[in-house]
Amino acid sequence: MADAAKSSETAKSPPAEAPASPESPAGAEQSQSSPPPDAGILPASHWEPVCITSTVIKLPQEEDVFDGDSGFNDLASSTASLSSSILHYRTVLGRTYASEIGKSEGWTPNDERHTEAMDIHHHAYTLLLGGKLCLAPIKDDVKVGTYTLDFGDEHPDAEVIGTDITPIQPTWIPPNVKFEIDDANLDWTWKDDTFDFVHVRGMLGTIIDWPAFYREAFRCCKPGGWMEHQDEAAEWHAHNAEIPEDSAMGQWAKVFSEGGKKFGRTFRLIQDDIQRQCMEEAGFVDIVVQDFQCPIGDWPKDLKQKEHSCSRAAFRTI
Repeated sequence: MADAAKSSETAKSPPAEAPASPESPAGAEQSQSSPPPDAGILPASHWEPVCITSTVIKLPQEEDVFDGDSGFNDLASSTASLSSSILHYRTVLGRTYASEIGKSEGWTPNDERHTEAMDIHHHAYTLLLGGKLCLAPIKDDVKVGTYTLDFGDEHPDAEVIGTDITPIQPTWIPPNVKFEIDDANLDWTWKDDTFDFVHVRGMLGTIIDWPAFYREAFRCCKPGGWMEHQDEAAEWHAHNAEIPEDSAMGQWAKVFSEGGKKFGRTFRLIQDDIQRQCMEEAGFVDIVVQDFQCPIGDWPKDLKQKEHSCSRAAFRTI
């Protein structure tokens, strides 16, 4: 089985880049039942019940433990203080989810189990990109919007701002990194021409208005700056066989597609070529789209591809 990653590069009226998203090829597990062809979404009774366990999450304490002699800052000392209500997570079926801010309605949990999955996913992305964090031809001295701690470590002369709707970031961060809690569905708070590089990843099923999202990215990106968007397709593909309609893999894309329609956030970002189209409409130029396939399983003979299959662990952990 394989998950495919897509990458687009784009330049703002002088350059903006965008690696796009993963489409997912994958093998599938066989199911015992045989529904009619194109059966649509199967009822809940089709599936075996799963055991749901709940985990008590200890919320982080708001304390300043900044060590002035350290090269790392405590998150509490490097950002504006947050309202304690942001830490009152919603609990659904034993999993915790972000408090609602703005128009945010995150469909992914924010508990330790999920953050572990995201760490594995990040490793898989890095492997797919040949050990790189991004593909845009950026300089070491850029001011960066929205990315990770790794980017701050790799570009010590850059100012790195990471945004999320939930405060689940690590406590200790490099001195050139800060996090802001914000909803990308709202008007972005930064001034025009703020960033040399805007990096976006894993926004599938979270954005209400993709054209507006890219317009805000274009507005905040400096002339000559770059935007890169890495994401995945919510579907699976098998190289040498068809995926049974009644298997979990066969139902995956249909469930996400229909779910996205119901709450107004599409999961067809890759299939409908939304990234490239919206980048063009926003004004970006020199757009490059790259597709990557990520195996899910142990079937690849190539050792590098076999290592890419670590993303299977991320999906199991989620």
